[in-house]
Amino acid sequence: MSADYDPIAFELFKNSIFSIADEMALTIFRTTYSAVLKDNMDYSTGFADGDGRLAAQGLTLPGHLGSVPTAMEAIMRHFGNDMAAGDIFIMNDPFDGGMHLPDIFIMKPLYHGSERLAFACCVCHHTDVGGRVAGSNASDSTEIYAEGLRIAPMKLYDKGVLNKTITTFIEKNVRVPVMVMGDLRAQLAACHIAEKQFADLVAQYGPAQTKRFLSETIDYSERLTRAALRELPDGEWSFEDWIDDDGIDVGKPIRLFVTLRKKGDSMIVDWTGTSPQVRGAINNTLSYTKSASYTGVRSVLPNNIPNNEGVFRAIEVICPPGTVGHGVLPAACAARGLTGFRMVDCMYGALAMMLPDKVKAAGDGGNSGISIGGYDKDRKPFVYVEFTCGAWGARPWADGLNGNSHMFANQSCPSAEIIEAEQPVSVLAYEFVSDKTGAGKYRGGVPFQRQYRLNEVEAMMSVRSDRKTHRPFGLYGGNPGVASENYLNPQAENRPLPSKVTMQIKRGDVFCHIHPGGGGWGDPLERDPAAVLKDVRNEFVSAAKAEADYGVIIDTKTWTVDTAATERKRTDMRKRRGWTTLPKVQWHDPQLMPRAAE
Repeated sequence: MSADYDPIAFELFKNSIFSIADEMALTIFRTTYSAVLKDNMDYSTGFADGDGRLAAQGLTLPGHLGSVPTAMEAIMRHFGNDMAAGDIFIMNDPFDGGMHLPDIFIMKPLYHGSERLAFACCVCHHTDVGGRVAGSNASDSTEIYAEGLRIAPMKLYDKGVLNKTITTFIEKNVRVPVMVMGDLRAQLAACHIAEKQFADLVAQYGPAQTKRFLSETIDYSERLTRAALRELPDGEWSFEDWIDDDGIDVGKPIRLFVTLRKKGDSMIVDWTGTSPQVRGAINNTLSYTKSASYTGVRSVLPNNIPNNEGVFRAIEVICPPGTVGHGVLPAACAARGLTGFRMVDCMYGALAMMLPDKVKAAGDGGNSGISIGGYDKDRKPFVYVEFTCGAWGARPWADGLNGNSHMFANQSCPSAEIIEAEQPVSVLAYEFVSDKTGAGKYRGGVPFQRQYRLNEVEAMMSVRSDRKTHRPFGLYGGNPGVASENYLNPQAENRPLPSKVTMQIKRGDVFCHIHPGGGGWGDPLERDPAAVLKDVRNEFVSAAKAEADYGVIIDTKTWTVDTAATERKRTDMRKRRGWTTLPKVQWHDPQLMPRAAE
C-alpha cells in the first residue's frame, strides 16, 4: 500500500463489498421459486476482482467456500480475452470448474467504461437438471452422463443479448422448467443488484482506488490467516474415517484419510490414502474437497478473518486424481455432498489432536438428501428436493447443538406447512428422537426424525444418507452417536431401507428417516448428574440410558437424582471398565480404530 493509504476508507470499502455479497444472497432468497433455495437456502454468492479472485463471500454455504475460485478459473481460462460489458456466463460442468450438475453458476463481469473491475458470482442448487431420476441427485447413478444436463462454461448473455439456444436447451431438458428458469432469473437479479451497488462504490472511490482496495482485501485476509496459523502448534496429524458405502457396492466401506502438516504460517491438507473413486454418485470434485478442507481449518481460526481467496493462499490442499475426493471422468457426483460433509468430520478428527480444547466430535455426517418426484393425474410433473440437517458433535466445553445444520451446510430445514402447501407430500413427524446421542462429559447433539407420506399415485424417491454402519465418532472418551435409520411405512411393515436408495413409492407410502446422533466428548462418568436429569426430563435420554451410559440413577416419580446410588454406580462402572486413560477417539467398532499420528 502507498503512503497515502487510508485504513478507515479501506475498512469501509471492505465492509461494502461484503455487504454487496450479502445483498446478492438476500436477493436470491426474496426472488427464487424453489423450496431448495428459499427454504433450504442451498446457494452461495461471491464477489471477485477483475482477475476473478474471490474477494468476498456472502453469508451463505461454507460448502461453496472453495468452489467460486475454481469456477472463476474456468471462466477466465475460456473467456479471459473474450469478455465485454453485458456478458453473463453460465456453467455447471463438474470437470470444468463446477461441483455437481444441480449447482449452476452465474457470473457477471462488472465494468467501468471499458475496464473490467470485478465479477458478481452466485451458485444455486436447482431442483432438477434432468437425468434419470427426478431431482438429479440420485446416489446410485454410475456415470456423469446419467445425471442430467452438463453445461460447459459459456455465455448466457453476449454483450447484453440473451443466448436463447442455451435457455431452450435447459427448458427442454428439465422436469420443472418454470421453477428452474425462475431460479436462474433470481441469480441474474442478484448479479444485477451487485452491478448497481458496485457502480455506486466505484463512483465514490474511483476505479484505481477500487482496484487497489479489492486486491488489498484479499491480501488482508492472507495476512490475518498466516498470523493466526503461526499461533497454532507445528506438527503432523492424520485421521481416518469411513463412509458406509456408495449405494452400489453395498456394504463396502469407503476410506477417507487426511494428514495435516502445519509449519509456521502455512498448512498442507493432504488426502493421499483416500479410497479410489467409486461407481456410485458420491465422488467429489477437487473444488468441493478444497471447500471441506478450508472449512475445517477456517473453523479453528479467529472469526474476524474475511472469507476470500487470501485465506486459501495459506492452505494447500492435495487430493490425488481418481480418488473419491477428486473424481475424474466419467465419475458420477450428483450426491457428492455426502462425501464433502464427511471430509469435514475427518478434518475435525485430525484437528482434535492438534487442538484438543477447540474441536468438536463428529456430528450427523452432514445433511440427508431426499428427493421425491413424479407426475400428477394430468401428467404435470412435481419434484420435491430437501436436505435435512441433524445434530452437531459435542464440543470440549459444551453439548452438541440439537437439530442443527452441519457446519459445512449452514442450511435450514423447510417447514412442514410449506412442504404440504406446495407438494403432494404430508409430513407426519418432525421431532427429536431419544437415546440417539453419544454420551460424554458433554453429550452429542440430539437428532430428529422426519416422516413423509406420498399423496400422489406414485413417485420415484431418492435418498442420500450415511452413518448407518459407521457411527459418528466421539472424542477423548466420548461415546459415538447412534446410527441413522431409514424405514418404509413405519406404522405398518416397518421395512428397513439402506442408507442410500432409489425406489418407487405409491400413494400412502410413508418414508421415515432418523438422523444419527452426534458423538460425545469426554468421559460420560464425569457428566454433571443435573445435566443428565435435565436431558431425561426433556426426553432426550431415557432413565435407563442415563443409568447405563452415565451411571446416574434418577427417580422419575420425584424427578430427582439419587446421589448415593449414582456414586456407587459410577464407582462400579469405573472398576468394571478396566482402564483409566481415555482414548482420543471412540468408535462403535474396535476393528476400525483410526490410525492417528500421536
